[in-house]
Amino acid sequence: MAKIKKGDLVVVIAGRDKGQQGRILEVLTDRDRVIVEGVQRVQRHTKVSQNQRGGSSGGIETIEASIHVSNVMLVDPETKKGTRVGYRTEEVERDGRTRNTRVRVAKRSGKDV
Repeated sequence: MAKIKKGDLVVVIAGRDKGQQGRILEVLTDRDRVIVEGVQRVQRHTKVSQNQRGGSSGGIETIEASIHVSNVMLVDPETKKGTRVGYRTEEVERDGRTRNTRVRVAKRSGKDV
């Protein structure tokens, strides 16, 4: 089970963007990589092409590249610093039946993520 999900606020802990924070835009589980907003920006040279309305697109674009999931750390909601992620099980009653669900917990402060 992935400890980091789409929409989470993370901090980069290694690489050229160390210390920057951003939201997870996409999680690539098959390659253990994530795309973080505003982090690992690279330039792509795209070929000029025309669309159906006559406008052209192309040139040099700056986009976010993927970064390995081990180089990011979830941001604690209380201290605003990087934290490890733990899990706590809770019993939830639904339709007269009790079920166990896993809740992500910040190790630094103990608060729910």
